Amino acid sequence: MRDLVEHMGFAQSTVSKHLSFLSECGLISARPDGRATWYALVHPQAVRDVTVAAEALLGATGKDFALCAHLRSEYRGEN
Repeated sequence: MRDLVEHMGFAQSTVSKHLSFLSECGLISARPDGRATWYALVHPQAVRDVTVAAEALLGATGKDFALCAHLRSEYRGEN
């Protein structure tokens, strides 16, 4: 979780609450590994699809914006 806290710039308690919510909704899975826990999306393609759709909607409003460039490039197969 420390890496997520540093990456996102949120308080540890905030990240913990968000991870708990995502887990309860079945959107992420958690795999304990010693003192660390690895989190993964349960439906990564669906997240990519929603991201692309949200970017298209923003583009239609004149707010051309890349929400998650790394997801967009993976979605288009541009690795």
